[in-house]
Amino acid sequence: MSDLAAISRKANFPGLVNADGSVWHYLDSAATAQKPQIVIDAVARAMGADYATVHRGVYARSADMTLAFEAARRRIAHFIGGQEEELVFTRGASEAINLVAQSWGAANLKQGDRILLSQLEHHSNIVPWQLLQDRIGFAIDVCPLTDEGLIDLDAAERMLTPQHRLVAFAHVSNVLGSMLDARRAADLAHGVGALLLLDGCQALARLPVDVAALDCDFYVFSAHKLYGPTGIGGLWAKRDILSQMPPWQGGGSMIDRVTFARTTYAPAPQRFEAGTPAIVEAIGFAAACDYVAGIGLEAVHAHESALVEQTRAALRGMNDVTLFGPEDSAGIVSFAIDGVHPHDLGTILDEEHVAIRAGHHCAQPLMEHLGVPATARASFGIYSDEDDVAALLRGIERTKRIFG
Repeated sequence: MSDLAAISRKANFPGLVNADGSVWHYLDSAATAQKPQIVIDAVARAMGADYATVHRGVYARSADMTLAFEAARRRIAHFIGGQEEELVFTRGASEAINLVAQSWGAANLKQGDRILLSQLEHHSNIVPWQLLQDRIGFAIDVCPLTDEGLIDLDAAERMLTPQHRLVAFAHVSNVLGSMLDARRAADLAHGVGALLLLDGCQALARLPVDVAALDCDFYVFSAHKLYGPTGIGGLWAKRDILSQMPPWQGGGSMIDRVTFARTTYAPAPQRFEAGTPAIVEAIGFAAACDYVAGIGLEAVHAHESALVEQTRAALRGMNDVTLFGPEDSAGIVSFAIDGVHPHDLGTILDEEHVAIRAGHHCAQPLMEHLGVPATARASFGIYSDEDDVAALLRGIERTKRIFG
């Protein structure tokens, strides 16, 4: 923990300082994480002194940038226990799920098939499947949650049939912080011949991830949740599955040969990366992976778990506060205060230089299940500390005084 504190202190994150020099108590890392200076420097260097296009130029700087770009792919793939040829760059996790739906799903799902989602999924793991369902006519089943807010895998086991072709679950809930037993989910899916897609957006910055050990078939994630740039993410897929998936967008870079009579396509992953890629963002993404790997995700998880425990204990002592999710949530605490809308709480906390998330968190079916229109969500990062928790609690007490 002392090593983590030394490496990740707030001074390393320029975004955590207000214009007047005061500390910004940023508790919205589940939405997007602040960036360490080392990532900012990597992006600036890639956009400046090192900048050139990739894959096309015959001049030296283009060749160097191509090597750096593909090295970034390799480093990111290794960060999750995969291989570079298994990693497709996307604009983020949302696009990665859409890619799976429009490529693998369109080629493999048919009427009479079923897929299984859960009650706590982000809209990005619901809407793409509904769009495809409208075209094809397969069925979507919804796995319930346990009382603690976990995806109920016992219920999933009872629900799964040979008609199920895909199970798509969040590895960590963006609202509740609840952690999926991903290996059991994989075993259940594979037991009926289905594939498993894991939404790893929240997990990747909080838990060690090894896609080989998890035995999932697809893993999707975004860089900006992992202290990297926005506008880039990834789809990891097992090599044999990825190699059989058809392209879903056309353009430059994803082709082998184009004629007006016929086009042939590049092998995966290039087949899925039409157009000029997010070169600078990929460099920044890899720098973020290296930064987090240098700290160690076991240490990150322990650090965030301690802050979750402290926050939940304090909120549990307030008889007008409702807590959601399990006690051992991964870096996320969602709650509601009687008589105070989360948006009002967020506005007053902002006056105290405390930033939280307030709303449905792109999980409206979960809000309906919880019986609330919205929650307040405090989410931690490697830069979070006890001062942030104290500022949150002071702001909550002030809000309750204002609302009487």
